[in-house]
Amino acid sequence: MLSPVVIVWLQFALCAALIGFAGSKLSRYGDVIADKTGLSGTWIGLVLLATVTSLPELVTGVSAVTVADTPDIALGDVLGSCVFNLVIITILDFLQREESVYTRASQGHILAAGFGVVLIGFVGFNVLLSDRIAGLALGHVGIYTPVIVILYAVAMRTLFRYERAQMAAYAEERAERYPGIGLRQAVRRYVLAALVVVGAGIWLPFVGEQIARVMGWEATFVGTLFVAFATSVPEMVVTVSAMRLGALDMAISNLLGSNLFDILIVAVDDLFFVRGPILAHVAPVHAVSAMSAMMMTGIVIVGLLYRPKTRVFQTLSWASLMLLAIYVFNALILYLHSE
Repeated sequence: MLSPVVIVWLQFALCAALIGFAGSKLSRYGDVIADKTGLSGTWIGLVLLATVTSLPELVTGVSAVTVADTPDIALGDVLGSCVFNLVIITILDFLQREESVYTRASQGHILAAGFGVVLIGFVGFNVLLSDRIAGLALGHVGIYTPVIVILYAVAMRTLFRYERAQMAAYAEERAERYPGIGLRQAVRRYVLAALVVVGAGIWLPFVGEQIARVMGWEATFVGTLFVAFATSVPEMVVTVSAMRLGALDMAISNLLGSNLFDILIVAVDDLFFVRGPILAHVAPVHAVSAMSAMMMTGIVIVGLLYRPKTRVFQTLSWASLMLLAIYVFNALILYLHSE
């Protein structure tokens, strides 16, 4: 008879295996769709991949503010996922052995990263001022929620127009890379892989919560960091799979696009949280995660502009080491606060 500890870890392994298999297919058929439609890999990553891989955060957040009535878990999952998504870039940098990931990625990602700083900073700003602006609400929804939706819409429209202009400027005749797969077939297989990723990604946070309970780990610390890690597994798998296909820009844009969509989830969570504006019912320590995500996004922008070529101990560029250091620092602060 298997013990509860073994059973829960087997469930976790099954989730990870499903996401790993379907995530690789998701990246492949996303690349096929980009090839067949003429859309850039960056735009596919920003919209199609980022939306699919962020659905676990959406479902977890809605269930956290409705069924569990734990707004701290909902916001911690969102901001923790933003931080973890950015540290995934260090994994890409480590796997990119020939040269730094920042030297090969398109500088067009700076635009998405810039909007990420604006959206994450806006949420962090409202977390810190939640006590003072609690009265500024539209019913039970905070005044910041429609602003988040508008900023997200402006970001996506701007990014679409930028990508369209880039594609027009560099349009040229090129050989079709997937002659044996039709667009309809690619879309059908993409949707099937997306359903598997979403299903396993939705199941994963609940498995993570069971692990916390069975192992006896501290609930607040595990809820913020482990659940955020669990819901970010699809981003990690899909991103690494895209890079291995040679679609590095799709991989980077998936991470930056996921961060934009994650902040939109704050607005969705606020709509479902009926006790009042959600940011007025969360701990101020969430601002630390917001500031960490902003600093990490800033480092990504600097890396994409400066394009560091040297590696520290022939492993990672200094930009990736700084991303990793801020991630560890953020985890330490959250751990100490949960004591």
